[in-house]
Amino acid sequence: MNRIIALLLIAGTAALAGCNTMSGAGQDISKGGQALSNTAEEHK
Repeated sequence: MNRIIALLLIAGTAALAGCNTMSGAGQDISKGGQALSNTAEEHK
């Protein structure tokens, strides 16, 4: 029973860390896209 609880805790922690990582990556990509758009607008 203790092994099952430990595995569930590890899996839950990994899932939460993965969500945070993907969220951060999405924000970084979005900011990069905005920077490109702003640069393109400036050079029109």
